[in-house]
Amino acid sequence: MFWFDKQDARALYVDKRRETVRLTDNGKERVLDIAPDVQADFTALPFPSDSFEHVIFDPPHYKRNGATSWMGMKYGTLRGDWREMLRQGFAECFRVLRPGGTLIFKWNEDEVPVVEILKLTPERPLYGHKSGRLNKTHWCAFLKQNK
Repeated sequence: MFWFDKQDARALYVDKRRETVRLTDNGKERVLDIAPDVQADFTALPFPSDSFEHVIFDPPHYKRNGATSWMGMKYGTLRGDWREMLRQGFAECFRVLRPGGTLIFKWNEDEVPVVEILKLTPERPLYGHKSGRLNKTHWCAFLKQNK
């Protein structure tokens, strides 16, 4: 949702879903088109190691979204052993990131504090920024060490 242009040749949009969702909200139809360039799960990315100079990791961050709610459809929902899923997601992002590359991690701590999520990776962010109306959305920048 943060891309200026998902069609920009410099961007490769990955999502495990590919669908168009139509929901009625307050009498108005909302359309959500999920059309990734590559359909894949972030816990098993189909790219060689050290492929990208820049990776953005924006996983689902709500546990209470209903499966058919607008928020659930738009952002996904944490289910099952979501801590292990996020741990694997971090590991995959760092695997495909080149040494010296940056990983930007986005997390909204409305339900789960960002400090708990950062415990799921041995890597540490270099800097970050809070945003949003209540400063609950965190943008964290990681720098992958050179080998």
